[in-house]
Amino acid sequence: MRECPYRSIAHISDQLLVSSHSILRSFVSSHKSDVYRCYSTFESTDTTLPYACSYSHGAKNGGRPLIAVATEQGSLIVVNTLKRRDWDYEPQRTTYQPHNNGVFDVQWSNDDSLLTTASGDKSIRVSSVETQKSLYVLRGHSGTAKCVVWDPTHDDLLSSGGRDGSICVWDLRLNSSQNAENKTSVLSPVLVIPAAHGQDTSKGRKKKVLPLPKSVTGLIYPNSQPHGLISSGSSDGILRFWDLRLPTAIPNGKGSNKTAKSAVAPVSLSMLDPTIMNGTRRPRGITSLAMGAGPTAGLIFASGADSHLHTYSLPFLMPLGSYGHPNMRISSFYVQVAVSPCGRWLASGSSDKDGSMFLFDVSNASRTFVSPSTRSAPAWLPNGVQLQGQKGEISAVDWAEDMIASCADDHTVRIWRPDVEVYKKCIAEPEEQRWNWSWSTQGHA
Repeated sequence: MRECPYRSIAHISDQLLVSSHSILRSFVSSHKSDVYRCYSTFESTDTTLPYACSYSHGAKNGGRPLIAVATEQGSLIVVNTLKRRDWDYEPQRTTYQPHNNGVFDVQWSNDDSLLTTASGDKSIRVSSVETQKSLYVLRGHSGTAKCVVWDPTHDDLLSSGGRDGSICVWDLRLNSSQNAENKTSVLSPVLVIPAAHGQDTSKGRKKKVLPLPKSVTGLIYPNSQPHGLISSGSSDGILRFWDLRLPTAIPNGKGSNKTAKSAVAPVSLSMLDPTIMNGTRRPRGITSLAMGAGPTAGLIFASGADSHLHTYSLPFLMPLGSYGHPNMRISSFYVQVAVSPCGRWLASGSSDKDGSMFLFDVSNASRTFVSPSTRSAPAWLPNGVQLQGQKGEISAVDWAEDMIASCADDHTVRIWRPDVEVYKKCIAEPEEQRWNWSWSTQGHA
């Protein structure tokens, strides 16, 4: 866990952290050196939509800021977003094609040597960063693979969630079949949790509809629960905790690659659904999960389709409160949420078409409490900052040290960095500086 770049911000006497709202306001982005276009791998089009992005672990710890961007076409773009001068050339990027369908999630392995991707082709792939070759194809979902996460304590274990409603657990150490054409290992899951968030049994207007599993939208391995897995779903704000220390999680025989299906029930669920605490008439789904760090360790942040960012505490998944902004809209399951490496700041995309990303100071999130008796939460807290510099929906966001990336429907990835001097110049000379920079709009206070 890295310290925040502004070390002069100290604890006050009662251990509450001083608000860093002014720091969040200082994030700016250069039109010349901070914008990366997502070029197409198909001859029929010039550019493609970025669906997901992820900074390497090294980038989050102050190393080379490599970001992996996953696209609508199934390609991966890896680029170094190190700060450069306006006249410097963009660093050479690496582009390769692990899938031929959209990639909805991309994650770096614990040592940054591998990238795993979840795709609309129903598969998970694990690729070498060095060679750009697919090493493993993980097949077990019957629908779009929506999310994937590495086990932080085991380099060979990972889990995925899909539109088919299932959670699959994978072990790369198992024997596998092999694709003779490209020598890629094909694996089946060692554990399957079907209908992890239940089934939709609603009826149509004219006839009955067969029950369909509710999509799994997010997965987290909690740091304090090394054998646990937390999941979110598309139908409500209830998180579920799963204990993976089960007999069915063990392969059937040494070196076996047979799928172990499980009827396991979650160990615990959220006590309350925070998506119905802000005036909405019905539950709304969760679009993304992020784990806290530093002052927010032990907390989980979730972007809700009710246009709020909800906070849950471990180990009982108690909702603590909600963050929001009057201009933030979350109506798409592409919108993601991310926590800064220092654990103090939260970023979210937005479904609005004006290209806005929102930043929040969440360093005191653990001190917010929602009483079960009142079932109410703050509509939004007074530290939201709106950054506007792209067009269309902002879907994926992620942090490295001293920077944050945002992916937009205008086929660009934009990098934002804190720079007080540039921000002051933009405020003093807005008409002149708008040709060179994007900066925050008026934050809600």
